[in-house]
Amino acid sequence: MNINVENLVSISEANQNFSRVARLVDAKGTAIILKNNVPRYVLLDYGLFRQNIDADDDSVDAAATRILAKHIKAFEELAK
Repeated sequence: MNINVENLVSISEANQNFSRVARLVDAKGTAIILKNNVPRYVLLDYGLFRQNIDADDDSVDAAATRILAKHIKAFEELAK
């Protein structure tokens, strides 16, 4: 994800004027919220979020299957 300086918002501004931050996200797709001048939070348009999640569903399922297979005995023990 590229960070555009126009998308940077201080946490105090986000707290005091959330509707402006929401309009920024509507226009640009994302807003980066800074805490102590360091990027800390990302506010993301939900449609963009869903696109990224849907693209990763297969890899999440594959990773979950791999982890379960690798640690099946531990999961069985925890299930008791």
